Amino acid sequence: MFDLTGKVALITGSSRGIGRSIAECMARAGAKVVISSRKADACAAVAEELGRAGFEAMAVPCNISRKEELRTLVDTTLETWGRIDVLVCNAATNPVYGPSIEVSDEAFDKILGTNVRSTFWLCNMVLPQMAERGDGAVVLLSSITALTGNPVIGIYGVSKAAEAQLARNLAVEWGPRGIRVNCIAPGLVKTDFARALWENPDLLKRVEERTPLRRIGDPDDIGGIATFLASRAARFVTGQVIVADGGATISDPL
Repeated sequence: MFDLTGKVALITGSSRGIGRSIAECMARAGAKVVISSRKADACAAVAEELGRAGFEAMAVPCNISRKEELRTLVDTTLETWGRIDVLVCNAATNPVYGPSIEVSDEAFDKILGTNVRSTFWLCNMVLPQMAERGDGAVVLLSSITALTGNPVIGIYGVSKAAEAQLARNLAVEWGPRGIRVNCIAPGLVKTDFARALWENPDLLKRVEERTPLRRIGDPDDIGGIATFLASRAARFVTGQVIVADGGATISDPL
């Protein structure tokens, strides 16, 4: 039910953190994986490491905010492996840490453009070839900031809420063609991307104290969920947001 043998999985932002964990988990499940992020050397290092471990992986660097680079990413994958069965849109940005009133127009446009528009672009490039075969799985990385207010990364949360809605819309539009589209909404995970949060000892303590599992997440906590959503085990799941936060959003701090 969880076997991905013969599948091709394209994962953005997969040279480190959650994206890398997703790539590693899917490779272990049998998928050929495309490692992609902005830095070519970082992508190559991960692909080579997976190759040495006996998995099939290739590196295709890409800045997701540039449409022409996304097109190259998709075309290179199709030219090399002939198909894309699983798409994981993980790459994102958040250049602002503070209240929304301090977010400049330029930063707002960058957050929404990188996190939402690029996902929209990439899905539109990949889904048609999935539809031709009548099968495919898309996983978008949202966040619990899409579900709650946040005083320091609020616009990031707006972008992640938009991604969750995009998943629902795409699930409705492409479901009749055999394509499933879902979201994962992680809580605080120990990645470089969230370093400013978990390296703050006071904030980390507060998060751990209000989280039923009494810890923040690890990238592998998310990799397994993405692999499930890509597999036959989730063949009747679409348009959903799976929250993976150790219970933080359901815990009453009182």
